[in-house]
Amino acid sequence: MRFADYAKLYLKAGDGGAGMAHFRREKYVPRGGPDGGDGGDGGSIILEGDSHMNTLLDLRYKKFLKARKGNPGGSAQKTGKKGDDIVLRVPLGTVAYESETRRLIGEVVSHGERLVLAKGGKGGLGNTHFKTATNQTPHYAQPGEPGEEIVVEIELKLIAEVGLVGFPNAGKSTLLSALSAARPKIADYPFTTLEPNLGVVQMPDHRSFVMADIPGIIEDAHQGKGLGLQFLRHIERNKVLLFVISAMSDVEEEYRILCDELRAYRQDLMDKPRLVAITHMDLFPDFRLVQAPVLDTVFVPISAVTGFGLDKLKERIWKTLHDGMPA
Repeated sequence: MRFADYAKLYLKAGDGGAGMAHFRREKYVPRGGPDGGDGGDGGSIILEGDSHMNTLLDLRYKKFLKARKGNPGGSAQKTGKKGDDIVLRVPLGTVAYESETRRLIGEVVSHGERLVLAKGGKGGLGNTHFKTATNQTPHYAQPGEPGEEIVVEIELKLIAEVGLVGFPNAGKSTLLSALSAARPKIADYPFTTLEPNLGVVQMPDHRSFVMADIPGIIEDAHQGKGLGLQFLRHIERNKVLLFVISAMSDVEEEYRILCDELRAYRQDLMDKPRLVAITHMDLFPDFRLVQAPVLDTVFVPISAVTGFGLDKLKERIWKTLHDGMPA
């Protein structure tokens, strides 16, 4: 798949360089004091947000990463060179977890923002630091500290204001292409969309919002069936959920199943404002529902093919985004 939203990395930050035990020796200073320098810090491994990227594909080819060690300290109190950091550029919306415990390390949501995954070891102190009134010639210098070693899981959660939620073939991709300049693959078979697509929906008065087409959800997706957990994570960041259900199906039943799947994956997803777009209305005479469904949220009948209801839908979404509740 061209779109990659997950990577598992084995990381080893650089060890700190050892401090130096050295004494000043010059022609006219035969008994010079300690002048050993400090070791350099080890290199760290860092994520950096890049707004021009939209996939974690590059990380799939970087399973094992090891940063450089810091150089040891030198004479004349010279500090060793710091080990080079490894900086991994990632899309905005990238989240990092410690693999074994699933402890959240942090997330990157703005361009240029940095997140340290594995910190380099601190360089050891040279023997200059250990001179005392009772020990004028310390022969001890600190070794460098080891760099952190960790296995991390990197996930990309798309940042979009509106997420399209629905079964395969509900018409999500067609709707996205009708509302924006995005051109997702569209065909008449399940799971045409194998990767999330983003589109910017333009409205009058220079208003706009970002919409994400999430690959189709099937029953028991929260258990990993179908594309399941692979894409449910993208819904977490959406401010508004737009359920897309075909008028040719049992609207109430499909809505119930979709809600159950989201609730089973993460209960708080159901706290998000949601709307329902009932698609394929062009297949009904006079664009009317045969029987209006009973839903616990606002629904808008539409046809992405003819444009019926699209302006009303966009205004409903805009009002929901800014008022926090369906219009």
